[in-house]
Amino acid sequence: MKLYRSFATVGGLTMLSRVFGFLRDILIAAVLGSGAVADAFFVAFRFPNLFRRLFGEGAFNAAFVPLFAKRLEGEGREVARAFAEEAMAGLVFILLALTIIAEIAMPLLMYGLAPGFSETPEKFDLAVLLTRITMPYLLCMSLVALMSGVLNSFGKFVESSSVSIVLNVVMMAATLIGMALGYQNDPMAGIIQAWGVFAAGILQLWLLMDGLRRNNIWLKLRRPRMTEGMRRLIRLGIPGVIAGGVTQINIVIGTVIASMQNGAVSYLYYADRLYELPLAIVGIAIGVVLLPDVARHLRAENHEAVMDSQNRSLEFATLLTLPAAVALAVVPTAIVAGLFERGAFTAADTLATAYALAIFAIGLPSFVLIKVFSPAYFAREDTRTPMVYATISLTANTLGSIVLFFLFRAQGWMPHLGIAVATTLGGFLNAGLLYATLARRGFFVADARLKRTLPRIVLASVIMGAVLWVVADALDGMFKPPTPELTRAFALAVLVGSGLIVYGVAVFAAGALDMRQLRRFLTRRTPPPGPV
Repeated sequence: MKLYRSFATVGGLTMLSRVFGFLRDILIAAVLGSGAVADAFFVAFRFPNLFRRLFGEGAFNAAFVPLFAKRLEGEGREVARAFAEEAMAGLVFILLALTIIAEIAMPLLMYGLAPGFSETPEKFDLAVLLTRITMPYLLCMSLVALMSGVLNSFGKFVESSSVSIVLNVVMMAATLIGMALGYQNDPMAGIIQAWGVFAAGILQLWLLMDGLRRNNIWLKLRRPRMTEGMRRLIRLGIPGVIAGGVTQINIVIGTVIASMQNGAVSYLYYADRLYELPLAIVGIAIGVVLLPDVARHLRAENHEAVMDSQNRSLEFATLLTLPAAVALAVVPTAIVAGLFERGAFTAADTLATAYALAIFAIGLPSFVLIKVFSPAYFAREDTRTPMVYATISLTANTLGSIVLFFLFRAQGWMPHLGIAVATTLGGFLNAGLLYATLARRGFFVADARLKRTLPRIVLASVIMGAVLWVVADALDGMFKPPTPELTRAFALAVLVGSGLIVYGVAVFAAGALDMRQLRRFLTRRTPPPGPV
């Protein structure tokens, strides 16, 4: 149950971050809506944010954590610290060079990031400017990722899981500054937001450095050297980043294609933000906690504990992900309208975003399963197999997005929905390949408890979905203007609260969870690390 408690720590802090993130997006939607400035800013934010999610939320750690944990367990803390310092030096050198090159070549890069923007020169130029401002964020967050991996290996998850709250708070402040100065759907509002991202990266890096210090862990910046440990990290890291970040890469591919439809980048961004709440809380919590846990058990050759960790992770993921997927698929319009429909965000924007959200919700379980199954490969230092499957998934997603985008447009449907369909299908393809190979190799076998629990979770989720449908229908019209803001907030709270209560009762009534498990889950703690 220590594993469950770690999941709760990471998931709880991630939920707090996402609450602030929703407040941030509510403000951004009201100020920017889904126009040209919004599209330009979201592309500018997406590019460095991709690196945050690749490095900061698990993909880099897929390579770094097993190597660091092996040195920590087998060779001692000094050797592990030296390896972390070598990795940090390499990251600074490579990413500083990458940032400088990107700043210079940004107009050329923009033709690849958002080719559709080239048809509108003002939009294209604004996107170039905003991305140049936000680009240094990737250097800060890559270093934050390494420091987070060190802390996670010692069972310390608070600092790394709470640092993203800083980004949301700073961006909220930037949005409020823009509103106070009278900018709405204006290029200057986007510029203020971009500088907010830049400032947040600096502050996040400082907070992680302080977190290391407070936990008595000291890392010094060295001159970069190509040691055997660094060669091993690179060999594992490149395929690990591709494999672990496949969901985010899929989203970026969708953004590139969506740039050919006005407003589509914004629709996909807002839908992405909503379905990523459960993905972040569950998937990232599992990805961060499970990898070092499995790596330690493998080092101790405790294969029974490895299998139990994987089963409990899948159980935990399903327990929280399936009801979230059902809710987002059943009542997407009410959720989007209640959160975003105000100011520059119109009723048409609500429908376009809600349809994309419903499609993403169907694929949500697959995206979380990728987070559950990938650590079983990474902990064994096998990054090649997930990379191959990620490449297959990426290829299918890219081809599917292109074909479906133009097919939907030819049929008179919303073209961006074709991208959402392709992304969802790509997720299931990747998750299915990962599971099939683990099962064939004997690295994952569902235990009796998992087989007993899963059908009961499905039943509880279906019951909750039916109740949500009825409640949303009864409250129809209360989620959007001209209904007063307090009434809208109350209606949304009733909708969400009814779903939570019904699902909680159904889970216990069906026997998917009992009070004894819940108490054990909430009372076990993780020991603190010693000095490094």
